[in-house]
Amino acid sequence: MKRILLSLFLFLTIASSAFAQAKILIPMDLEQSDHLKAYGITFWALTKGITIDWMLNYRGGSFMADYEDILAAECRIRGVNFEKLDASSAQSIYTLVQSEEKNMDAVRLEKAPKIAVYVPPGFQPWDDAVTLALDYAEVPYEKVWDEEVLAGKLSKYDWLHLHHEDFTGQYGKFYGMSRFEPWYQAQVRMLEAEAKKLGYAKVSEMKKAVARTIREYVANGGFMFAMCSATDSYDIALSAENTDICDAVFDGDPIDVDYASKLDFKKTFAFENFTLITSPLIYEYSDIDVQPEEIGPKENDYFTLFDFSAKFDPVPTMLTQDHVNVITGFMGQTTMFHKKFIKKNVTILAENQGTEFVRYLYSNYGRGFFAFYGGHDPEDYTHRVGDPPTDLRLHKQSPGYRLILNNVLFPAAKKKKLKT
Repeated sequence: MKRILLSLFLFLTIASSAFAQAKILIPMDLEQSDHLKAYGITFWALTKGITIDWMLNYRGGSFMADYEDILAAECRIRGVNFEKLDASSAQSIYTLVQSEEKNMDAVRLEKAPKIAVYVPPGFQPWDDAVTLALDYAEVPYEKVWDEEVLAGKLSKYDWLHLHHEDFTGQYGKFYGMSRFEPWYQAQVRMLEAEAKKLGYAKVSEMKKAVARTIREYVANGGFMFAMCSATDSYDIALSAENTDICDAVFDGDPIDVDYASKLDFKKTFAFENFTLITSPLIYEYSDIDVQPEEIGPKENDYFTLFDFSAKFDPVPTMLTQDHVNVITGFMGQTTMFHKKFIKKNVTILAENQGTEFVRYLYSNYGRGFFAFYGGHDPEDYTHRVGDPPTDLRLHKQSPGYRLILNNVLFPAAKKKKLKT
């Protein structure tokens, strides 16, 4: 009997060893050669049915998966550093990450989200840092514009990005400095033609309808990520749903004299109690945005990521994963947000320390989520119209661009956190 039990024990031990799974770790600390393409590798693995564990706060928010030759080969092809771990070493990491003493956790990523980027026809590379990030990381996406949004096609997507966009119908408020420029005049013609085609008398009315449709998309469980002027102009459009805030140079009729009393802040995502800047000659929408003179010299422009509990606040933890916690600032039409205008239910993810300037925020809305990230291009401090696109081959370890790609992966997370 003892011999039988011993034989059974040896068989189970050998079987356990044979089936023990080696792991591949994609580190996201300073040992990573290309942080941005690492996100692309993770996304690619999900499309191949490979489950990924996002190791929150472990070595900069690393990724772990069962070892497969095709995954290792793809890392080599794309220049992404990885480590092959035996089962014992991998289990030690899981034990560390999920111990009560550590502010870490593992979140399972199971399915690649379907991504839409809201961009106009013929948009230029300098229009959109997120498109640059997706292209460089080799993350697939589809383009949508007003016609697709209003036709109800957002339901096909898990993640929607809005960038340097004006949802108020004021053509980006470039009138004062650029109204005689051919590119500005072409933009006006294109938007007016689009509004007419879709049955709207004004561009502002079309954009309000688009903003409402996006709000419904988020309420029904979608994730919306906005940067630069798409952040505050979106909320302004929602608040002004029942009034006219556009000067006659934009829509042919005057501003509603009582517009200020008709703004409805209950309809906005993130901001309230702000004051609009309606002059067509001023390149600004409202007092939400922080002005350059408030920020001071470039050398002092940094923002700090907040530290969240990985086990109890996994969403903000995912959105702030990075290999540094202090990041160089960057400008945009909307650069940062004054904290006094942010709603109390909104979570602040990053701010300029020692000020009331907020760079990055998120919250839920209905069954979905939204995140707003101020500034235009994390690696181009004073990006201007017509500047060449940023070459991300020169910024493979950009912490500012990493925040964008955190948002891309967020919808892939399993609702219930992994417990190993």
